[in-house]
Amino acid sequence: MGMKVWIDQDLCTGDGLCEEISPAVFTLLDDGLAYVKDGDKVLSDPGGAEGIAPIPEGELEGVIESAEECPGECIFIELDEG
Repeated sequence: MGMKVWIDQDLCTGDGLCEEISPAVFTLLDDGLAYVKDGDKVLSDPGGAEGIAPIPEGELEGVIESAEECPGECIFIELDEG
């Protein structure tokens, strides 16, 4: 079973730490908010829990660090039960 990640944009402060720590998974868009990426696709329409993406191999540690460092506490990691 893998892990998935999503961002609650309502809580996002736009600090950008997640993108600095794990740029393969997170990106900031022109609206100043962070979104997750699924490969090259940015899951911004819709964002939130609907914009959930698998965490790529080798990125889990960075995603966990991003979630811990995030000032908005807006990064959510879930077990992929599918």
